[in-house]
Amino acid sequence: MWVPRRAFLLAAAAAASAPALAQVDVGASSSLRRLVPAETLEASATQQYSQLLAQARAKNALAPAGHPQLQRLHAIARRLIPFAAQWNERARQWHWEVNLIGSKQVNAFCMPGGKIAFYTGILEQLQLTDDEAAMVMGHEMAHALREHARERIAKSKATGLGLSLGAQLLGLGDLGNLAANLGTQLLTLKFSRSDESDADLVGLELAARAGYKPEAAVSLWRKMGKATGSAQGGLAFLSTHPSGPDRIRELESNVPKVQGLYAAARRGG
Repeated sequence: MWVPRRAFLLAAAAAASAPALAQVDVGASSSLRRLVPAETLEASATQQYSQLLAQARAKNALAPAGHPQLQRLHAIARRLIPFAAQWNERARQWHWEVNLIGSKQVNAFCMPGGKIAFYTGILEQLQLTDDEAAMVMGHEMAHALREHARERIAKSKATGLGLSLGAQLLGLGDLGNLAANLGTQLLTLKFSRSDESDADLVGLELAARAGYKPEAAVSLWRKMGKATGSAQGGLAFLSTHPSGPDRIRELESNVPKVQGLYAAARRGG
């Protein structure tokens, strides 16, 4: 009776992992992610993030606290983060960080545990408005909140190690050790189309609740689409977040769902 009961509890937890008041429909997070301990992966991400910042600092590429663009990003984050825990209770304990790195790369990310970085290239080359920058940040936060990295690692490694969810309930074993050494892979991890769709929609809702125009999600990805065909280099963001008409159509169909959240935020409640 123990195994079915435990399986039931895991299923119930997965079903509860999507907010009841969510306006977008992304379903529950995969229970397979539980094969990788969140604490271990977040600690690994923190270590890799610190190393990245140290490298940027050594190159004089890390924006100082008073940098106008960094202050702008901090202001956006302060509005988005209060809504993060609706998507993942762990976010209440995360030590959120937002940094800006001087680089022509069109890129941004949020690692597990709330470690956010933007490259100046994405702000400058795409000339992002505050609303569009909020959509980028919301999208990246959503990857962390939905624990896509944790799920990807579990799916890619569990099969090779011959592990199953039932077996791992008895001890994290190899996957637990593996997660501790994956920090260097987190920046190059590629998500599935389903993950990207999740992040688009959750990011859209986060930004709308924070008072950013939902339509900016559409204009952002139109800019991304134009950048794909440009001669500008360093489009790292687009290598892992391909733009396309299907992506834009899905966002357009979901914008009306969050307009009420945006209107309420603009009214102050």
